[in-house]
Amino acid sequence: MKSKGKKSQKGAASAGAAPNSILRDASRHLMNTYKRSGIIFTHGRGCCVFDQDGKKYLDFLGGIAVNALGYSYPNLVRAIRREAGRAVHVSNLFHHPFQGPLAAKLAKWSRMDRAFFTNSGSEAVEGALKLARIAAHRKPGGEGKTRFLALEHSFHGRTFGALSITYEQKYREPFEPLVPGAEFVRFNDTADLEAKFTGDICAIVIEPIQGEGGIFSVSDTFWKRARELATRHGAALIADEIQCGLGRTGRTFAYQRLTGLPDMVVVAKPLAGGLPLGAFLAREEFAAAFSPGLHGSTFGGGPLVCATALAFLDTVERKHLLANVRARGAELRAGLKKLAAKYDFIREVRGEGLILGLDLDVEGAPYVTEALKQGLLINCTHEHILRLLPPFILTTQQVKEGLSMLDSVFAKTERPAKLQAVPSTTAAAQALAAAR
Repeated sequence: MKSKGKKSQKGAASAGAAPNSILRDASRHLMNTYKRSGIIFTHGRGCCVFDQDGKKYLDFLGGIAVNALGYSYPNLVRAIRREAGRAVHVSNLFHHPFQGPLAAKLAKWSRMDRAFFTNSGSEAVEGALKLARIAAHRKPGGEGKTRFLALEHSFHGRTFGALSITYEQKYREPFEPLVPGAEFVRFNDTADLEAKFTGDICAIVIEPIQGEGGIFSVSDTFWKRARELATRHGAALIADEIQCGLGRTGRTFAYQRLTGLPDMVVVAKPLAGGLPLGAFLAREEFAAAFSPGLHGSTFGGGPLVCATALAFLDTVERKHLLANVRARGAELRAGLKKLAAKYDFIREVRGEGLILGLDLDVEGAPYVTEALKQGLLINCTHEHILRLLPPFILTTQQVKEGLSMLDSVFAKTERPAKLQAVPSTTAAAQALAAAR
C-alpha cells in the first residue's frame, strides 16, 4: 500500500504540461495581479506540499489560512469524491441534504441563528454589509443609518464594498470612488471609537485578530465598548473571522475570548478545506430583515462544498483539533520567543493558537525567500511582519522542524537594512495609555 501511494504521488508530480510551458502560458495569459514564485506545486500530503521536481515543503502558511487540515485529508477527499459522483450543483431554488445541516452546525459553533452561503470571504463581507444596512433601515427612524465603521489596518476583501472598509490606501486608491460612508477608527482607541460612532452608523466591522494587518488582537475593552455602542445606536457589530475563525485560535471563533457576542459573523477560508465557500451568520433580529429576492448567489452553498465543509467541522470536533491548535500554538509561540531573544531584529511575537506573527525591524521579504529555498512556506505582510498560519493537524515534530528551519533562515540571510521605526502593539498601547 505504501509503495502504491508513493507511485501515485510521483505520477501526480509529473502529470500535466511541462514546467516551461506552464510558466509561459501563465506569463502570457494570466492577469498580472500576483508576485508569484516560479515554483509549480503539484500535490500535497498532510502539512507538506511538493513541487514539480518532487521537493518537499513544510507549509507554515496553510494556503493563507485555507488548508486547516493540510493537503489530501482523507475525510475531505472521501466527501469530495462521493458528492462529485452525485451532484456538484443544485439550484438554490431547491434544498439539498447538506446546506441546512451546515447552517445549523455553524449556528451552534457561533451562537448565531441563521446563515447565508457565498463563494468567498469578500462576498460574505458584501452580504453582511447589505444585511446590516437593510436591518437598520427596517428600524423606526433608521432610514438615514447608512455609514460603516472599520478599524485602521483592517483588511476585508477586494470587492467594492469590502474594499471600502479596508484600511490601506494602496488597495483603495486605484479604484476610488468606492462605496461612500466608510470611516476608520484608530485601533483599540475607545475614545476615537466613541467620537466616530454616531447615529448614522449601521455597522462596525472588526477582525478580532487582524491577519493581513499584522496579527494585532483587539482588546476586550475596545470590543466591549463597540458592543455597547452598537446596541445603543441600533447598529450591527460584525466580526470578520475569515482568517482568525473556525478554530485557528484554538477556539471555534476568536471573538469568544471577548466580552459580548457580535450580531453577525463572517467566515470563509478554511470552511470547505480549500474549496470556495464562505458564509455570513447573523442573529435572528438582523437575519429577519432579508426576504426572498433581496439577496442571492448562484453557486453559494452547493452540495459538494457544503458536504466538504461538514466533513471539515466534524473532523475538527472528532479529532479534538482545537486542543491540538492550542498545544501546538503554545509550542510554536514559545519557540518563536526563544528566536526573538536570539535575534535582535525580531521586535515582537504576536497572536495566539496557529495565527502568529513575528514583527521585525527590518524588511521581511528576504527571510521569506530564504525560507522557500530551505523548504518552509511563510509570508510577509506590511513589509516587516512574518506571518505563520500552519494547518490544525500540525505535530510537535513539525513545530520543532519549522523552528529549526526558521533559525537557519535567520542565521543565513544577510541582514536587510533597518526599517524606519514603527511602534510595536505593546509600545503603541503604552503610549496611548500615557496620553490619556
